[in-house]
Amino acid sequence: MPHIERVETRKRGFFGMLFWWMFLAFNALMGLWIFYAVKISSEHYQATADAASQAGTAIGGTIAVGMLLWLWLFGDIILGLLVALSRGKKVTIERTVG
Repeated sequence: MPHIERVETRKRGFFGMLFWWMFLAFNALMGLWIFYAVKISSEHYQATADAASQAGTAIGGTIAVGMLLWLWLFGDIILGLLVALSRGKKVTIERTVG
């Protein structure tokens, strides 16, 4: 017996796609930035032999990575809202199966 199948999708417009790609690029760049901040901090920590310099490097690296994480969070909230608000209109596709 045939029945009707309905599938709902959303079509993004130009700005929706632009915000989506900005969101993905921002996340990739922030991930790389944090990776390299930790890498540089650990290299500087290992290069120094003085205990005070190592402590300063550890504290400064922790503060830097914490600030980058906050920047990442706020950027994701703003771009995530733009992505969510630019989803496009709902399109319903109906087809008969059977």
